[in-house]
Amino acid sequence: MRKLYFLLVLAISFANAQDLALVRKDGLFGYIDKSGNFAIQPKFKKAKSFSDGLAVAEENGKWGYIDKKGNWAIQPTFAGAADFNSGYAVVKADKKGDESYINKKGETVKGATSDKVFDFVDGIAMIKTGDKVGFMNAQMKTVVEPKYQIIKEFVGNYARVKNNDRWGIIDKTGKVIIDPTYDDIGDYSKGVAWAKNGDNFGLIVNGKFTALEGAQKIWDFRDGNDLTYAKKGDKVGFIDRTGKWVIEPKFDKARAFSKGLAPVNVGKAWGYINAKGAFVVDAKYKDAEVFSEGFAPVKEENWGFINESGKVVIPTQYGLPIGGLIGMISSIKEDQTGFSGGVARVKNEKKWGFIKPDGSVLGNQWFENVELFSN
Repeated sequence: MRKLYFLLVLAISFANAQDLALVRKDGLFGYIDKSGNFAIQPKFKKAKSFSDGLAVAEENGKWGYIDKKGNWAIQPTFAGAADFNSGYAVVKADKKGDESYINKKGETVKGATSDKVFDFVDGIAMIKTGDKVGFMNAQMKTVVEPKYQIIKEFVGNYARVKNNDRWGIIDKTGKVIIDPTYDDIGDYSKGVAWAKNGDNFGLIVNGKFTALEGAQKIWDFRDGNDLTYAKKGDKVGFIDRTGKWVIEPKFDKARAFSKGLAPVNVGKAWGYINAKGAFVVDAKYKDAEVFSEGFAPVKEENWGFINESGKVVIPTQYGLPIGGLIGMISSIKEDQTGFSGGVARVKNEKKWGFIKPDGSVLGNQWFENVELFSN
């Protein structure tokens, strides 16, 4: 009996955690599940993607929040409403009123003292006094008093901060990891960040800055990769976390490594190299994006997908949401191209849908718009 109860709880938890995608059909918004079927029929004139288990939707000019059955979890009574994150959302009671926080019961919650109400992101919300900013945690307790000019959004446990026109790094406890003494700085990853010190670009490793001779730009290390790309002269190559050129700058453009492969551009053609700088996929495409889940978008006249051996597995006949969102009301911050959760968004003859790795269309349905799956 205990085993049956445990399995039932797991099933309920899985159902409650299911990802749904916002779609528009016949001018109305609804939500589909990973099978491509409607979990919530199109019935909203305006809506957003799910975030933190609830989605913003509009009814009769007022905003509220729905659950994954499409029922109102918080009635539509607000003039404005933002996504839930960390258990809180920012709402506006009326057009002239101030913004405030609510919890998932719809109750107003008082945050730390601030001149402006900021959205929560991963347990952190900014606070502001005059022209200075700090931040509070999800317990609404001030962690850092407003003392910085700028605090960028946290990437993992770290954020870039600006003070006295100089940049550094802090963590979520407010501890200064890199003193704000640099002209510019990148995201902090595994003890390393790129920085600009005067006219020099270089890496800060274990708190020490070392210039990368001749470098004109360095990009962030991403997703735990030990290589990133950098520009020297008019060419791009790849460096490791010590600042050593692993792949000499010889490409016109480049993008990040993923699973040991990186898209690079030579002249007007894109291909893929390995960590030794050798081409694994010849430079023959008009454009190319980073690999995800074993596939990468490539462009001839239109977009398709190749696998890691360079074989075209989905014909180049689609459009992709390159350059940002595709005309819907959403604030989910995710990569907009490539495969995610086993599907990729594509455009076909002015309609949008999801394709699977075998090239089939999810649910065999096309929509006026689609957003990424989220929960």
